Amino acid sequence: MVKTDAFQSHLKSLVAASAFHPLYVFSGDEPLLMMESIDLLRSKARQLGYTEREVMLQERGFDWSALLNAGQTMSLFGDRRWIELRIPTGKPGRDGADALKQFSVQIASQSNADGPETIFCIVLPRLDMKTKSSAWFSSLDEAGMAVQIDSLDRSHLPSWIAGRLQKQGQSIQSGPAGQRALEFIAEQVEGNLIAAHQEIQKLGLLYPAGELSEEQVRSAILKVARYNVFELSEAMLAGDLPRVNRMLDGLKGEGEPLVLILWSVTEELRLLSKLKMASDAGESVQQLLRANRVWGNKERLYPAALKRVQSSRLRQALQIAAGLDRQSKGLQAAELPGDPWDGLRLVGNLLR
Repeated sequence: MVKTDAFQSHLKSLVAASAFHPLYVFSGDEPLLMMESIDLLRSKARQLGYTEREVMLQERGFDWSALLNAGQTMSLFGDRRWIELRIPTGKPGRDGADALKQFSVQIASQSNADGPETIFCIVLPRLDMKTKSSAWFSSLDEAGMAVQIDSLDRSHLPSWIAGRLQKQGQSIQSGPAGQRALEFIAEQVEGNLIAAHQEIQKLGLLYPAGELSEEQVRSAILKVARYNVFELSEAMLAGDLPRVNRMLDGLKGEGEPLVLILWSVTEELRLLSKLKMASDAGESVQQLLRANRVWGNKERLYPAALKRVQSSRLRQALQIAAGLDRQSKGLQAAELPGDPWDGLRLVGNLLR
């Protein structure tokens, strides 16, 4: 499995049909980045003669033999083909897993010096480690190229926005005002890259090519941020209190169930407390992270949180979370703020 940078390098090498793999497998949970990566590959394929397109959607009752037959059937018009299979759940089931393994063998046995007659593209959501190590996914990876499209980290969002503006001939004024403008855009579109893309395009329509001022940006950008409870946990682990408060305001405004947010935060606090006790006892932090299946952004956030957060503050945060849990169930709780959302803000403050 390769990451986005390796895939971009591969795209640049696609100057002839023979450079294509017969199979590409995309996985990720950021719709814009997934769509753009697949569209770039398909555009390259179309330029090199893969003009016929077919899309399959795996849902209940899907006939897996259609995929196997597609690899053996010639085009009605003699054109080279592009065939997409979308598996929205990322779970093909037992029959699907067997079919995908058989399909991988079928693809691997077909070789053509002039390039594959059909390019297959399988689209999956973000996969967990168990699925990545499954036999059916491993066989697909070996038969072609599996591409993991990672979500954009919040810290990289301002530079991503600046790069997108540059592509349409615009830039943000230099200096502190420009940085404030980029941070302002990032705050408004956080967690919603499609909306970010649309807001950047809107700036291109409203203003001519050239430099944009902070005032122009603020007057044009709408608040379109979308937050989720897992990103809130990451913001708490990072000790980013302003972001925690923004996200709590956003989640409250979007009507996100408080009980779900509280469950996510409490689980994170329990794990952080467990790791804190073990690391204070001299155990290796990296081994603890692996043993507790901590990966991705949290693999970076947990060690910093363990160094930053004192045990006494962590115990206090757990006590507040436990009180909020009892409060949510209608039970008597310790003295807490009247608004449970303020209780969550207190937790975020203790993890600074």
